[in-house]
Amino acid sequence: MAKKITIDPVTRIEGHLKIEIEVEGDKVKNAWSSGTMARGFEALLQGKDPRDAPFVTSRFCGVCYSVHQLASARALDAAFGAKVPWGGNLIRNLVMGAQYIYDHPLHFYQLSALDYIDIMAIANYNGKDKDLLAVKNKVVNLVKSKDTYPLTPRYKPDGFCVKDPEVVITAFKHYIDAMKMHAHARNMGAIWGGHTPHYQNIVVGGVTSYPDINQVARFRTMLDEQAKFINEVYIPDVLAFGTGPLWELAKMGLGGGHYNYLSYGALEKDPEGKSLVFPPGVIMGLNPANIKVEPFDPQKITESVKYAWYKENKPVHPYQGEQVFDLDKKEAYTFVKAPRYNGKPMEVGPLARMLVAKNPSVLGLVGKGAKPGAVARHAARAIETKLVVDACYQWCDMLLSEMTKPGFKIHDKEHWDPPERGMGAGFYEAPRGALGHWIEVEGKKIKNYQAVVPSTWNASPRDENGVRGQYEESLIGAPVPDPENPINVVRIIRSFDPCLACAIHLIDPKTNEIRKFIIE
Repeated sequence: MAKKITIDPVTRIEGHLKIEIEVEGDKVKNAWSSGTMARGFEALLQGKDPRDAPFVTSRFCGVCYSVHQLASARALDAAFGAKVPWGGNLIRNLVMGAQYIYDHPLHFYQLSALDYIDIMAIANYNGKDKDLLAVKNKVVNLVKSKDTYPLTPRYKPDGFCVKDPEVVITAFKHYIDAMKMHAHARNMGAIWGGHTPHYQNIVVGGVTSYPDINQVARFRTMLDEQAKFINEVYIPDVLAFGTGPLWELAKMGLGGGHYNYLSYGALEKDPEGKSLVFPPGVIMGLNPANIKVEPFDPQKITESVKYAWYKENKPVHPYQGEQVFDLDKKEAYTFVKAPRYNGKPMEVGPLARMLVAKNPSVLGLVGKGAKPGAVARHAARAIETKLVVDACYQWCDMLLSEMTKPGFKIHDKEHWDPPERGMGAGFYEAPRGALGHWIEVEGKKIKNYQAVVPSTWNASPRDENGVRGQYEESLIGAPVPDPENPINVVRIIRSFDPCLACAIHLIDPKTNEIRKFIIE
């Protein structure tokens, strides 16, 4: 008989997420992903001045604020007919570069790494390194004082957890270092955005403040610090774990899913936008030996609400989407809608981007026996962080050159006022994956606004055909040898770096068959 396990909430993620699984024969037989919150931002925007949208949508999240602001501004660019000058795009790119640089290492060290190490092995460190001994003493004293948050509570270490004291204490030292680097990287974005979080400089038509040489120099100096950490600490850590202690998980392909991948494309490398750091494309049914990338067609996107707490409706394109709640809806189990591309569930995020780009480093890991899944997502995230760092250096040089040209512009002033009518979509690649904002303007006000965020794609429920979303499908077959310790379930879910906006948290009543975990 299948045993049902509920993990509510899944911790060390952004927002509130509930995962339910049925385990049979020590493996996941079925799964449900539930976003237990309601935002309502789209409904809030109706009737407002369109130019307010970037600043309102920035508040979707305190982590991904810049990319929501940018996707919203791009939607306005399309609806207003604005053409962003290359100088404005360069500044937008540098803002987004800072977002990637602080977000990806944060996910690995603070949100996921603890799933793969036995933190208490630190007590057995017998080396002479003064810095590591200081770390050991700190952790041991925390344990003695029974104040070990955020290291505990935790899932019990299993056979895949690294238990070597030298490796564990070094990884935890990097965990601490990553916190400092995260704070510094946040300040990089504030150089252009005015403050952080929630920048003030990204608007329809470009950006609001002209750069000076001092800003570029400051950004570049801080970029040097980040590049050193990413190249000498973050990437080596991810690859050492992925090709070493976690190689068996990588070969297993733990958390694969549907093997459909989507990238909208982002981060222009030239004024015409012909070359991108992340190219757009679609992969349907991955064949690692012969990856076929199809062109991205935004008209093929629909959203289903069959199993979501919204008014019943057929799958529609986001332009026709609505935000009408129905909390009494039968069979519904989430506030997350079910986006589909050409009727298929898709994975978005770093792994999707690197596969669409046919990145040689990721393909090299696949060629050595790694399968797309949880471990591969961590590797892809680290690899693309370096791509963004390298691009930031190029953008700094380009901006300095652009600033010397006569008539240097950062904003399309001719298209600042809202049109009487207009429609536009803003597509971008957030660190977590494909992000789209859609706006319809009527009477110079917002008539409809819809956003489909990366975790809407990945955390989606079943659709009209009963096809599971990506989180749900990625859990099928995952080993759960100990129902008291479903560590592989959270490893898979956290590998996507979930981000669900905060709102209402719902709690199901207990039953005799359901075991609840509120642990890290």
